[in-house]
Amino acid sequence: MAIEIIEQKCVGCGMCVRACPFAAIDMVNNIAIINDNCTVCGACVDSCKFDAIFLRKTEEVSVALEDYEDVWVFAEQKKGVIQSVAFELLGEGKKLAQKRNQKLAAVLIGDKVKAIASQLIERGADKVYLIDAPELKHYQADTYAKVLTGLIEKYKPEIVLTGATAIGRALIPRVAVELKTGLTADCTALDIDEEKGMLLQTRPAFGGNIMATIICPARRPQMATVRHKVMQEAVIDKKHKGEIIEFKPGKDLLASRTKLLDLIEDLEDTVNIAEADIIVSGGRGMGKAENFKLLEDFAKAIGGAVGASRAAVDSGFIPYSHQVGQTGKTVCPKIYFACGISGQIQHLVGMQSADVIVAINKDPDAPIFKMATYGVVGDLFEVIPLLIKKFSKKK
Repeated sequence: MAIEIIEQKCVGCGMCVRACPFAAIDMVNNIAIINDNCTVCGACVDSCKFDAIFLRKTEEVSVALEDYEDVWVFAEQKKGVIQSVAFELLGEGKKLAQKRNQKLAAVLIGDKVKAIASQLIERGADKVYLIDAPELKHYQADTYAKVLTGLIEKYKPEIVLTGATAIGRALIPRVAVELKTGLTADCTALDIDEEKGMLLQTRPAFGGNIMATIICPARRPQMATVRHKVMQEAVIDKKHKGEIIEFKPGKDLLASRTKLLDLIEDLEDTVNIAEADIIVSGGRGMGKAENFKLLEDFAKAIGGAVGASRAAVDSGFIPYSHQVGQTGKTVCPKIYFACGISGQIQHLVGMQSADVIVAINKDPDAPIFKMATYGVVGDLFEVIPLLIKKFSKKK
């Protein structure tokens, strides 16, 4: 469904603007314009006295739900190494598959990756769909999307899960569009509706203030991206048996409109924050980019990685790859140091699963202290050098 405005009938009275509870209507040159806040609630339609606004209903297209079965996990790999988010999804996928009395499958795409398929079976996959071709050595969104779409069309899974990583977020929306099915992004919890058998996909909404549970009742497969580090990895079981099913894509699926010219690796020697057990993060309180050198020294002293709040990234203090939070990476370290970070909800949702949170801030009323395990009220530029000195002596 969608809200549409007939410009020829709109008189610019502004009644719809006042009626909209979501501030989803702007007046531009005395014409009402729908913006991205629209939830299609229809309040504006009822308010218009000039029949200039109407709700366009689209015909709902359903599929034969009984034709679809099994839970699939896209097993993201880089340079022949399966990423840990795939193991997390296999752990959660096994629970979903058991509730549906179905099989758990993994999809492995790449070049010369057959040797690592057994790792997915050891992590609980009953089937591994292997697509191995030289054209798939490096990830390219259009090629991977066509191959995955072709595979789904042939085998018809009921549920498809991917990590909410840079690759997952770029890949799976393309597949969902081709399959004309729904997709829920950045899920933090998954479950099965026991009565209807549907996938319950839970994710933060309205800036993390509420948790929304989303369903896809009429289309299949049900698709979701899941945040990294919010679920436990599947345990290794060397005795678990599974089968490898090789899928040979045709040239039409392997053809790409783009050509990969070069890959530029991240040359920083700090640890990847998504995998780190200890993270030292800085916020706007760091003041300037040069001051992050202090956090880098602290991170090296304790064997950690450097993170940042969105405010620090937006200020140009540090690259986006270090951002923790709703619009950055979700992390789950053993210890998280929040330095000069006030503690806005958008940041907290990305690090609240840390075992221990240590906050350092000179503002005693900073929201971060409400979540912190330990709090230090003081100037971080005085506190952190003392910590570096202390930990350096222990080496």
